[in-house]
Amino acid sequence: MTRNATDGEAPAADAVTCAGLAYSFGETKAVDGLDLTVRDGEVFGLLGPNGAGKTTAIRCITTLLPVPAGMVSVFGHDAARERMAVRRLLGYVPQQLSADAGLTGRENVALFARVFDVPRRERARRVQQALAAVDLTHAADRLANTYSGGMVRRLELAQALVSAPRLLILDEPTIGLDPIARTNVWEHINVVRAATGMTVLVTTHYMDEADQYCDRVALLHRGRVRALGTPEELRTGLGERLGTEGPLPTLEDVFRDVAGSGLDDQSGDFRDVRSTRRTASRVG
Repeated sequence: MTRNATDGEAPAADAVTCAGLAYSFGETKAVDGLDLTVRDGEVFGLLGPNGAGKTTAIRCITTLLPVPAGMVSVFGHDAARERMAVRRLLGYVPQQLSADAGLTGRENVALFARVFDVPRRERARRVQQALAAVDLTHAADRLANTYSGGMVRRLELAQALVSAPRLLILDEPTIGLDPIARTNVWEHINVVRAATGMTVLVTTHYMDEADQYCDRVALLHRGRVRALGTPEELRTGLGERLGTEGPLPTLEDVFRDVAGSGLDDQSGDFRDVRSTRRTASRVG
């Protein structure tokens, strides 16, 4: 649930604000005037077909891609002028695998603790807490190359959590996982979120995940938000517009209604397909 300020306190800044965010690769507009607000404490889903601009937007928010001042802020910090302040607030699980197969689970998380500048005196405790949060204590001293796909994704979640982020950003966190492993990953995310009030921004192609776990979702198409609301609001809105009787349309129906006309020419290039298949193969 979204956290609210108590009486007498100023309301907390939104977790993420994008105002007219634009980013191009050469002549290709990946993000085209994106206006978006993620509230403090919510789980927000960023949905859309390949090539819609989701990952580019994520990379702008995480300061991995440069943007002009005023386009992106994270808890009130400008992503252009205060890059390090923004980074200290984030935990990020990218689409591509980030765990090192030649290290143990504990060593992987400890490495991220150093990268995120966790104070040395706190590192061992924070590493242990992160591993426990994703139920990997029993396998912490095994090499990561012995982990199952679901365990690898949970390890990467621990890497992102070790810095105690206020905002956790997940780019296709369950890609290539079976339904049980997908549920397991989300259960651990929700346990941490319930304990800390952490905000979660997630991209996913699994509409059932978005429907079940997201407080609100935005459907992107060609770099812009085409639909925004709770999953129920979007499904109800489509049902009313179509005048259908009986069960409401699904979130997948909404997805197709918003983006279906452009799926053929917005499906990503060869490198996108190869990268996604390589990731799914390694994780699965």
